[in-house]
Amino acid sequence: MEKIKKAGEEWKKELSPEQYAVTREHGTERAFSGCYWNHKESGLYQCVCCGLDLFQSGTKFDSGTGWPSYFAPAEPGHIREKKDSSHGMQRVEVLCARCDAHLGHVFDDGPPPTGKRYCINSASLKFIQRK
Repeated sequence: MEKIKKAGEEWKKELSPEQYAVTREHGTERAFSGCYWNHKESGLYQCVCCGLDLFQSGTKFDSGTGWPSYFAPAEPGHIREKKDSSHGMQRVEVLCARCDAHLGHVFDDGPPPTGKRYCINSASLKFIQRK
């Protein structure tokens, strides 16, 4: 997969201020505020920055956290994980493998079959409805 690299000013022209803050500056939207935390349609969630397929609606579950949560990525190679020790916590950050957009974090308290909870910011996603 070919990496997409753009200067900050390029991203600012393409993204809303919230999308930029979350994906390019590693921000976090407020719980229960994103458009996808309670979204139930069938389809595919893609990276808002580059359009890479990230999560299928069939892997989405209600974690009660206020952020969209998934138990598996659409394709394992479409995300990458990185240790994150910011804010005095030890977490694992989830990034888009193609453009390095910050998506959220992954935790080991999800449902079967993976036991993973990919806790993702709505602002980092765009939804493509399945017809």
